[in-house]
Amino acid sequence: MSSTANSNNIATQLLKAIWHAAQGDEHLLNRVTFKGAGELPSIFAVTDFAAASMGAAGLALSSLIDAMDAMVTRDSTDTAPAPAGIRATFKPSATPTSRSTSIKTVTVDRRLASFWFAYSLRPIGWKPLSVEDFVMGDYETSDGWIRLHTNAPHHRAAALRALKLTGPSGRADIAQAVAIWPADALEAKVLAEGGCAATMRSWQDWQAHPHGQAVLSEPLLHWQSGAVIAKPLWSFNRSRPLQGLKVLDMTRVLAGPSATRMLAGLGAEVLRVDPPWWDEPTLAPEMTLGKRCTRLDLRNPCGRERWLSLLSEADVLVHGYRSDALATLGLDAEQRQKIRPGLVDVSLDAYGFSGPWKNRRGFDSLVQMSMGIAHAGQQLAGSSKPKPLPVQALDHATGYILATAALRGLEIRLRTGAGSIARASLARTGAFLMTTLNHPEKSNQALAPETEADQALAIEDSYWGLARRLHWPIEISGISMQWDQPSGPLGSSEANWKR
Repeated sequence: MSSTANSNNIATQLLKAIWHAAQGDEHLLNRVTFKGAGELPSIFAVTDFAAASMGAAGLALSSLIDAMDAMVTRDSTDTAPAPAGIRATFKPSATPTSRSTSIKTVTVDRRLASFWFAYSLRPIGWKPLSVEDFVMGDYETSDGWIRLHTNAPHHRAAALRALKLTGPSGRADIAQAVAIWPADALEAKVLAEGGCAATMRSWQDWQAHPHGQAVLSEPLLHWQSGAVIAKPLWSFNRSRPLQGLKVLDMTRVLAGPSATRMLAGLGAEVLRVDPPWWDEPTLAPEMTLGKRCTRLDLRNPCGRERWLSLLSEADVLVHGYRSDALATLGLDAEQRQKIRPGLVDVSLDAYGFSGPWKNRRGFDSLVQMSMGIAHAGQQLAGSSKPKPLPVQALDHATGYILATAALRGLEIRLRTGAGSIARASLARTGAFLMTTLNHPEKSNQALAPETEADQALAIEDSYWGLARRLHWPIEISGISMQWDQPSGPLGSSEANWKR
């Protein structure tokens, strides 16, 4: 068997597991094909991981279109009342087609999927800001390694408080201060100060750790039924299947924004809401594509009321707050279903929804340290330092798993009238990635270098300057993947839906 066939076999296995977690119809799996050779440089099958997660989102879209076609065909030929539980009303925007035309094959370009797991934007005549400040990184402690995550100013301040540093002049000062600490003690101190840090642990240590055991007992996707929807109007546009739907985006950085970026590309109206104090200027050009971005403080009564009004009209909510954050405000998942019956409620957390760390702050690079990914990379590469993945694959893969859940939730709502509550975590996605460690069928062939032909012809007039995007890796016949809103800064729009 060729190396390409072997790699596609890995991707197929991963796809099947994601699709099963999304409660998809197993008979649809043969719709997905993978093309392209080569791998990102890693001991893990990261390219197959990327292709499988994006393929699952594409398959969920294909399955949703099946349901749309069936509904349009039924409504155009049947004057009888809809069956009990089917509350969605369609206004076909085109002549109804037979259901046989709805069978959509999904082709995933493994190479382009790998590139999208890094950065899709190609600026023309300008450069994005640097992603990291000088404090963030991996440091050797008295008994191992720790990672400090300090991109946000308040997280950086917390790390410096923990280290009792008021004005470090460079990384050498940080390294000297860290070196006297045991890793676990410093991790606890940074967290107590409100910061983000992670000790490097091995996969074996993680499996024995109380929280590691809790994460490993969780499913890749948690599912729960929601309230039945009141009658919505949803005009079915085959080429822009999510047109007319509203997505409330309460996510940050990479995982959640990757999911909502895909939904925006399929025609959904996406409104991203951030608190007044949060910013991520280095990632906004990549992750705000297709979205309007506003700011609200949910702790403020006026901001909370405005958000509740937005939620009451939303079809999909995607949020990435710690599992206790919205509940503390009296806005847990059950309450959100009461506010918006039929809501497709999709959430993510860094470390999962059970166990002692369920409310812990975290990011992709920290989870890689905690659960053994960086350690395995170090050991098998013979490196003197932690060796993470070549891209932030936990973030991106979780993002497309969330997009899969959102699309499946919309299909469930269409077929049954009920909302859905779905949850995923970076740590559980990481455990899933662990199944590809030194996989015997993994190819070691390098990906072909990027060329200008990999970029779409359309010019994006972003807030920062002109740019092009890479071609979208998922091909589904008849589906137009396009973003109507160029990328822009956070907080640049009013807190309302378009009328």
